[in-house]
Amino acid sequence: MAKKLDPMAMRVAMERSLIDTRALVQNKNFESLEEANAYLQEVLKEGGPPPAPADTPLKRAQQIAYDAMEASGRRRVVLARRALEVSEDCADAWVLLAEEQRSLKAALEYAQKGVAAGERALGEEYFEEGVGCFWGDVDTRPYMRALMLYADILWAVGDKDEAIEVYQKMLRLNPGDNQGVRHILAMGFAEADRDDVFEALLEEYEGDPMAAFMYSEALWLFRKEGAGSSADAALDEAMEGNPFVPRYLLGRRKLPARLPDYHGLGDRDEAVAYVSNARKGWVVTQGALAWLKSRFLARSSR
Repeated sequence: MAKKLDPMAMRVAMERSLIDTRALVQNKNFESLEEANAYLQEVLKEGGPPPAPADTPLKRAQQIAYDAMEASGRRRVVLARRALEVSEDCADAWVLLAEEQRSLKAALEYAQKGVAAGERALGEEYFEEGVGCFWGDVDTRPYMRALMLYADILWAVGDKDEAIEVYQKMLRLNPGDNQGVRHILAMGFAEADRDDVFEALLEEYEGDPMAAFMYSEALWLFRKEGAGSSADAALDEAMEGNPFVPRYLLGRRKLPARLPDYHGLGDRDEAVAYVSNARKGWVVTQGALAWLKSRFLARSSR
């Protein structure tokens, strides 16, 4: 049996490679993109770029944090704390410690420290000039991970409006949304009774083919207009895109105990991921599940 890929290890390897490559080409004056690519291809043939110099406390701490991400159990905690001994501006180390806390209150405190650390590491000027380009620069990713965890915990403790503000901030910083924040908001808007949130998403990301967006658009239209041509058409389109969602939403198929690590467009795992996060919004929307059932049965009888 093939060994299962570890998403965390893959992330660490990718980011270390980006840091090493950036350091390698930093002082090179290439005359064209083709020349730069040819150079990098030669470097790869020779085994890849050498490790980037860890010439500041934060850079050394980040490398230790990467080691911690690849570790587990007690060793992960030890390495995260070691990273903070080297530099308290290491946001990833705070995130790792937050994830190890047993109480949400403690986790929230560590996540807040991670956000503050990321802000210090990047500096005020970066926030003035880099809006819209976050995540593209590998140095911003620890901060964005801290924001994500902070928002997730805020949501979990019931501070949904504050969580939404953080998620929306993330989308302003990185409209390309590498972290899937728009799908989190799309799945949660009805639970939070914030239809305005999805309306804003629709303006920016209309046409998103994921179940998280298509089913949410149908639910949003139902909440706005009730059953009718617009909502019915949107729901039919969503069921065409992922026909497995209604079975899980209506309880005809039981959700697995563990969420899938990955999912594809239109598959069962995508349905599981969507329903696990969005079902409360359907439940609190009066008449939504009955409407879904009627449209699903009509579709099944064709």
